[in-house]
Amino acid sequence: MTNKERYQQLCDAEPSICVYDQPWWMDAVCGAENWDVLLYEKKGNLLGSLPYYVKSRYGLKYITQPPFTQHNGVWIKYPENQVESKRISLEKEVISGLIEQLESLSVCHYQQTHPPTLTNWLPFYWKGYQQTTRYTYRLNDIHDPAQLFESFQHNKRKNINKAKKAGFQVRFDLPADKFYTHHQQSLAKQGCEISYSRELFQRIYDAAYANNSGRTIYLTDGEGKLLCALFNLWDRQWGYDLISAIDPDTRGTGAPDLLVYSMLEYLSDKVAGYDFEGSMIEGVEESFRHFGAAQTPYFTIRKTYTKNPLLRTAINQKLR
Repeated sequence: MTNKERYQQLCDAEPSICVYDQPWWMDAVCGAENWDVLLYEKKGNLLGSLPYYVKSRYGLKYITQPPFTQHNGVWIKYPENQVESKRISLEKEVISGLIEQLESLSVCHYQQTHPPTLTNWLPFYWKGYQQTTRYTYRLNDIHDPAQLFESFQHNKRKNINKAKKAGFQVRFDLPADKFYTHHQQSLAKQGCEISYSRELFQRIYDAAYANNSGRTIYLTDGEGKLLCALFNLWDRQWGYDLISAIDPDTRGTGAPDLLVYSMLEYLSDKVAGYDFEGSMIEGVEESFRHFGAAQTPYFTIRKTYTKNPLLRTAINQKLR
């Protein structure tokens, strides 16, 4: 049995493994032949995993973050009610074992953004890796949408009520092609170009729907005009705001905020929490924070393996 086959069984059995680590997700965003997984096993039990995406550029193979993947990487199976000292010991053991396998691969550089569940990156630090802290914004409990609404800042509640009074209609399952075109046109109004292909989004859309892990939600006005749309993912614990396609002409109508709240209502009986997928952009960060979401750190970890100083410089310049 290959590592991928064993990993599929692990993902089927472990609800704590994130959607971004699932084999079907990696197939969709990387291509089935472009990713693999490291497994840490002890006494016949799988205690840890690390899926990774390999690219090649200028003749150099390197590990990098897959498209549309906020985070993926180290997963550890923690025993229930484990004391803190044993938890840290387990993290050191599993992560060190995964690093040993990682450094045996024929790649020149490693960079991966790990999930917020990885709070201890010391084993990477001890092996010469570097880390950058990023932030996402999370609502940790969305089970009661009415209570959630009351926790929003005043401007969000005002916008949602305004959009409801305008009679905007909440709809689901906008086809992939129409979603992509709307996003493309919305960005063009702002002088921006879309950064992903129609084909890539179609693969993500098809895979998410096939695995009951994603759905489009959108708003229309009284004449049926498409105003804004979201593509959301979810796993057994979290919902994720993957792509927002917001026509800039709708920003004063409250429609984007009503769209987010409608998605939270939809997911309230499916997942525990909701991840806005962060942003290091100041204006976007403020908007997410006004939904009452908690700032949550997570780590991008990297290392260039060659010791040749000229090659190290060239690699970092080319792969940046």
